Amino acid sequence: MPLRPLAFAVLLPLWLLLGACERRAEPAAQPQQPAAPQAQQGPILLGSVGSLTGPEATFGVTVRDGIALAVEEANARGGVKGRPLAVRFYDSQGKPEEAASAVTRLISQERVSVILGEVSSSNSLVIADAAQAARVPMVTPAATHPDVTKKGDYIFRVCFIDPFQGKVMAKFARETLKLGRVALLQDQKNAYSLGLAGVFVQEFERLGGEVVARESYAKGDTDFRAPLTQLRRARPEALYVPGFYGEVGIIARQARELGFTVPLLGGDGWESDHLLELAGNSLDGSYYSAHYALDNPAPALQRFVAAYRKRYGRVPEAGAALGYDAAKVAIAALQRSRSLAGPDVRDALASTRDFEGAAGTLSLDAQRNAVKPAVILRIGDGRRSFVTTVLP
Repeated sequence: MPLRPLAFAVLLPLWLLLGACERRAEPAAQPQQPAAPQAQQGPILLGSVGSLTGPEATFGVTVRDGIALAVEEANARGGVKGRPLAVRFYDSQGKPEEAASAVTRLISQERVSVILGEVSSSNSLVIADAAQAARVPMVTPAATHPDVTKKGDYIFRVCFIDPFQGKVMAKFARETLKLGRVALLQDQKNAYSLGLAGVFVQEFERLGGEVVARESYAKGDTDFRAPLTQLRRARPEALYVPGFYGEVGIIARQARELGFTVPLLGGDGWESDHLLELAGNSLDGSYYSAHYALDNPAPALQRFVAAYRKRYGRVPEAGAALGYDAAKVAIAALQRSRSLAGPDVRDALASTRDFEGAAGTLSLDAQRNAVKPAVILRIGDGRRSFVTTVLP
C-alpha cells in the first residue's frame, strides 16, 4: 500500500539521518584494519635454495646449518633494524627444475629480501635469472662458475671462482708437486666440472705441463672403469678430477682397483666427510683446493668452529662456513641498507669490503665476486690436513 504524504514527510528525514550516521561511522572502522606499520614489525625474510636431499645433500645441509647459525646469532643481538630475521629453506634436490620452482615461490609468495643459494653452479645459473629479473639480491655461498655473477648486478657470491681455483691447483701441481704429465676426468654435464677443468688445463699447459689424456663421465654414473682404463694407458703422474664427492669417492676406489697408483687432484667439490667414507684409503696422498681448513689458526675461523660445534655437536665442513659467511654478509648489508628495497640492499651488498668471515677475509669486487684466499688440503690416514694458503 502506498505511503500517505504525511507519513512520508515524517519518515524521510529519519532515513536521511540514519544514512548520514552510517556514512560517518565508516571512517571510524578503518583503524581496526591491519595497518602497514604493524605489518612491518614481522620478521625480515631470507630465502635459501639448496640440495637438502639427493646425491649432493651434504652440500645443501651443511650450507643450511651455517645459514641457520648466522641468523640465530643475529637475532640474539637484536636482529636487523629492530626486527627479527627468519629463513625459508627450500629443497632443490640437486635438480635445476626444482631450484627454479623454489626461487619462484620465494620471490612471488614468500617475498624474501635476499636469496641465499644455490650451492651448485648449474642450479645457481638457473635461479640467478629469476632473482635478477625480480630485482631480489642473491648471494651464493658456493657456486664457483664465473658465469653465475655475470647474470646481473643483483647476483653476488662469497666464494672464490673457478679460474682462481683452477689456477691454484695447476700451479701447485706443477711447481710444488713437480708434475709434468697429468690426465683429466670431468663430468660432461656439470658447469662446475667443465669450467674448472678448462682453467686447470690452460694454466697447467701454460706452466709447461702436459695434459696427456682427457675422459668424461656423467652425474649419477657408478661405473668409471672404462674411462679410467683409457686414462691409465696414458701413464700420467696424477689424475685431476674436478667433480663432486659422490662420484669422486667411487672413482678413487675403482682407480686403485685398476692399478692406478698416482695421486688424484681436485677442487672444492670434494669437500665432504662422505668423500672419505666412500673412498676409504683410496685417496691417501691426494690433494684438493678448498675454501678453508679446520686446522687453520685464523681467529674468525676458530670462533665459528667453536660456535658451530656447540650448536650442532660436530665440526663444520666448508659448506657450513660458506653458508655462514653468505648469511652474515647479507645480514650486514641489510643492516647498512637505507631500506629493504631490492636496489638499496644490492647497493649495500656491493659495498662489502674486508669482511672477516669464517672462510677468510673477503671483499666483493666490481663483478660481485669474492676476493679471498684458497687453501690446499692433503688427504692421508682418513683425514684432511692443511698444506698451504694461496692468496689472490
